[in-house]
Amino acid sequence: MAYLSTQTYKGARDYYPDDKRLQNYIFTTWKSVVESFGYEEYMTPLVESYDLFAAKTGQEIVNEQTYSFTDRGGRQVVIRPEMTPGVSRMVASRRQEMPYPARLYSIANFMRYERPQKGREREFWQMNVDIFGVATVDADVEIIAMADAIMKAFNATDSMYTIKVNSRRLINTMMADYLGLDVMQSELMIKLFDRKDKISAQDFRDEAASIFDDDKAEDGLKKIAKLVGAKTMGELPRDLLDSTAIKEVQALFTLLKGRGVASVMFDITLMRGFDYYTDIVFEVFDTHPDNNRAMFGGGRYDGLVGLFGVEPLATVGMAPGGTMMEEFLKAHDLVPKLLPSTEAVMIVLGDVLHGAQKLATRLRSEGVKVAVDITDRKLDKQIKSAVKQGVPFIIFVGEQELAEERFTIKELENSKEHKVGFERMVALIHDARVQDADV
Repeated sequence: MAYLSTQTYKGARDYYPDDKRLQNYIFTTWKSVVESFGYEEYMTPLVESYDLFAAKTGQEIVNEQTYSFTDRGGRQVVIRPEMTPGVSRMVASRRQEMPYPARLYSIANFMRYERPQKGREREFWQMNVDIFGVATVDADVEIIAMADAIMKAFNATDSMYTIKVNSRRLINTMMADYLGLDVMQSELMIKLFDRKDKISAQDFRDEAASIFDDDKAEDGLKKIAKLVGAKTMGELPRDLLDSTAIKEVQALFTLLKGRGVASVMFDITLMRGFDYYTDIVFEVFDTHPDNNRAMFGGGRYDGLVGLFGVEPLATVGMAPGGTMMEEFLKAHDLVPKLLPSTEAVMIVLGDVLHGAQKLATRLRSEGVKVAVDITDRKLDKQIKSAVKQGVPFIIFVGEQELAEERFTIKELENSKEHKVGFERMVALIHDARVQDADV
């Protein structure tokens, strides 16, 4: 007979218990940080209308990367490739009822049909965090400060990452007034800048030259060289330094410094690929040489809610990704010791399974997470299995232990054994749980 393949769908992955423990650590840390800022959890459907994403999501994602299909009712739908249009739809549907500012977050899975590579999958998990209803720079500051707090919550130091910031308003001024591009050329140049670090310098120059009108290409390339060479706002051409957009960016940096965000820097070449961004954009970059890349980002998008026929609403958001966060933690050796959720395995000695199960029920009533070995295997095989699971404790239960109500409990990490009563056994396990939480 032909056997089924054990391979996952290309670009998707299985999460075995040890993988899931790391993912849950990341999710729990995210939730802790954003909830400390006053954000509330929500969720949208996995499947949405195709039109929802065609309206403002980048055309590359809509045309080439969405998993789209016609459902049994003849509706054209997609598996969500991102969350921003969906949460904007949710807010628009209760535009007058919601309290503002509305601080919302979700952790969900998404799918995009793109080339799988390190840190990037077709099915991926990410957190979306958005604040609705604040038009001032204070909302941008809050989201970027929260991104910084997330990195710090994973014990990252300032040298491990950089938060690069730009402004789409400044970009528009740069494209139209400084480079002299029309709307179509500006769109092409923005997409090219967004790919700048993924292609060679010569390819970037050649593609940039092809976007300009023939008589403006030489001068245009010189101007781009000045832009790319500017490492600070002060090094930008005077035409851009006098713009209102640059003054807003300067105000943002002043406020972030006041909030203790030290890893932030200006980058005129940062674009962010989504079409819906309207002002401040940012990305968090890993500085490790083995993982030197953008991890996640966000920005202001004030127009999406208005697409649903209601009054527009100022919005700023970001979306950290689970796999990118994993790569960062591994590169910087920041993955903590993550134990199984099971705290103890009960080894059954002889024909006492019924008594062992009763003891396990008592332990569970005290909050202990315990599994009973019900296989009737030899002692050494039961122990090997428990060790392989990586649990902190083994509890040995036989006729004598049940009769005396004194049990041998072994700490697997240091091989210490204790002969204790029920209450002391519970205390040992609880104490270990507290110590692990403090590590």
